[in-house]
Amino acid sequence: MRKISESTVRRLSLYLRYLEQSETQGHETISSAELARRGGTTSAQVRKDLSFFGSFGKRGLGYSVPALATRLREILGLKRSHRVVMVGAGRIGGALAQYPGFRQRGFHVSAIYDRDPKKIGSRWNGLVVRDIRHLESDLRKEPTDIAIVVVPADAAQEVVDRLVQAGVKAILNFAPVQLAVPRDVAVKTVNMAQELETLSFVLANR
Repeated sequence: MRKISESTVRRLSLYLRYLEQSETQGHETISSAELARRGGTTSAQVRKDLSFFGSFGKRGLGYSVPALATRLREILGLKRSHRVVMVGAGRIGGALAQYPGFRQRGFHVSAIYDRDPKKIGSRWNGLVVRDIRHLESDLRKEPTDIAIVVVPADAAQEVVDRLVQAGVKAILNFAPVQLAVPRDVAVKTVNMAQELETLSFVLANR
C-alpha cells in the first residue's frame, strides 16, 4: 500500500464520525458529496481517499453507511483496544483522563504518572496516580500502546526518552516543544497556542 498522508487519515476520521451519526439516524446509504461536506473537501477527494484502501460504493447509489463505517474502523485500527498511559497529572491531564471519548474509541487509560509527591497516590477517574520513578518497571510488566505526555516543556524530552527506552512506539505530546525520537516512534504534538494563533489569523484576515 502507498504511503498515506496524515491529512488523508484525518479526513478518514471525519468521514467515520459522520457515518456513525448517519447510522444512528437510520440512513442506509450516503453520497461522496455528503461525506465531502463533512470532511471540508470535494467529492473527488473523498473518492481518492477511499481508493487507497479498495473499491467502495456504486456509481449512482453511493456508499453503504454500515459497511463503510465498519471498513473505516478497520483501516483506522479501531477494531481493537489500545492501552494508554498518561504522564502528567495536572489540569490538562485530569481533563483528558476523564474524557469519555477515549474509551468509546477503544483507548483505555490504564495508568497515570507524576513526580509531585502531593499528587502521587491521589485518585483520578478510578486510577491511582503512580510515582514516575516506577515508569520503566511498570511498562516492562504491562507494555502500553500509546503514551500521552502532559508535562512542562523542560521535562518533556526526558520523559519521552524514558518512554521510548521502555518500548513505547506512539506518543501524543501536549508539551509546547519539538521532540527528538527514533524513526520507528510516532509522535503527534498538540500545540494549543499554535491552534489559537491560527484562529487569530483567520479573524484578522477576514
